[in-house]
Amino acid sequence: MSRFTKLLFALAFVAGAAQAQTLANVGRPATAKEIAAWDIDVRPDFKGLPKGSGTVNAGMVIWEGKCASCHGTFGESNEVFTPIIGGTTAEDVKTGRVAALATNRQPQRTTMMKVATVSTLWDYVNRAMPWTAPKSLSTDEVYSVVAYMLNMAEVVPDDFTLSDKNIAEVQQRMPNRNGMTMVHGMWDVKGKPDVKSVACMKNCAPTEMHSTLPEVSRNAHGNIAEQNRTFGAVRGVDTTKPAATAALTTRISAPQPAATPAPAPAAAPAARAAANAPAAAAGAAAPARINALALAQQNACLGCHGLKDKVVGPGFAQVAAKYKGDAKAAAALAARIKSGGSGVWGPVPMPPQSQLKDADLQALAGWILGGAK
Repeated sequence: MSRFTKLLFALAFVAGAAQAQTLANVGRPATAKEIAAWDIDVRPDFKGLPKGSGTVNAGMVIWEGKCASCHGTFGESNEVFTPIIGGTTAEDVKTGRVAALATNRQPQRTTMMKVATVSTLWDYVNRAMPWTAPKSLSTDEVYSVVAYMLNMAEVVPDDFTLSDKNIAEVQQRMPNRNGMTMVHGMWDVKGKPDVKSVACMKNCAPTEMHSTLPEVSRNAHGNIAEQNRTFGAVRGVDTTKPAATAALTTRISAPQPAATPAPAPAAAPAARAAANAPAAAAGAAAPARINALALAQQNACLGCHGLKDKVVGPGFAQVAAKYKGDAKAAAALAARIKSGGSGVWGPVPMPPQSQLKDADLQALAGWILGGAK
């Protein structure tokens, strides 16, 4: 190494060290309030569980208004999601092991058959439900909904009140409480691994890892890319098309506005005015289209409706075709979006979107009737 090269190397090292020192001082420690806003999970030992209570009767009212549209009146529906209730018995409550998991007598495994801890139910409802407005339930409402779920599974009686004081007692009645195994590598790094493999440290053969769907079920529930939640970046593929042969690397997120085009050459004032008139009109309409699409994504509309084709409910293009030329369709559709309902397109009910403002409802209805373009 020449003296000049050594000098350049030393200068680069000093510059890097100085930059690292500068970056180390960027930011500040999170405040206790900021940490508390993120620290909302509830552990199986109930650490993190907030104080509160809720009755089975209160949970039934909330369930019918915000949960039944996806899970069925008694949590048994599999039209939208897999069933929550079913497959457990009074004997399972005694033993803590669901017999149907071993005998396979239940045609479809339900949530209550598999879940081992009541804290899992409480935590998931609290963080992710209802589908159209996650984290909108109060603490007492979460207790009530979980109490109703446990009542439907015959874990607690009709007059039961679930609270932070007695939830540990309820845990001792969970049908599959003894079904969880901890003898595996996912629980303890010293545990028995689920697979047997030898780590390759050099001259390793190239490998490729990606997820696939069996061809027979690839599009069984419509386009998966349109059904992911729009909270943060998500993975998804267009299942209406054949499977890709390469690994899935694309991350789908909310559509971004098109790049600003390069300025056109200068033109005469009159020509510029004439040319800009259509562009100005298009520019005025574009925000409404973008906002309507964003509203549909933010409120989980695309979880049940495709832009063109049916998923659970009809595609937006199908709705537009059905009501084409109907002057009253916009107002009726806005009202239906707000109140929810069923029967027009089949038995599966649509949950109400009562949290939307009137202007948002009108924008969504107009966008849908315009073909969702």
